Amino acid sequence: MITKDMTVSQVLEMNEKYEKIFEKHLLTCAGCPGAEMETIEQAAEGHGLDLEKLLTDLNGA
Repeated sequence: MITKDMTVSQVLEMNEKYEKIFEKHLLTCAGCPGAEMETIEQAAEGHGLDLEKLLTDLNGA
């Protein structure tokens, strides 16, 4: 299960399919230096996204 406290890079390392979900939410996280330190929650807040929707999509993939 993906949680808001996981870093973006942790999620991307789990499976390549998550990159498409981030892109769907207009997050181009792959290759971004911030992905190493930024949590899912921070990424959502920093880009004005709905955290719950992002988590639902990631966990539903």
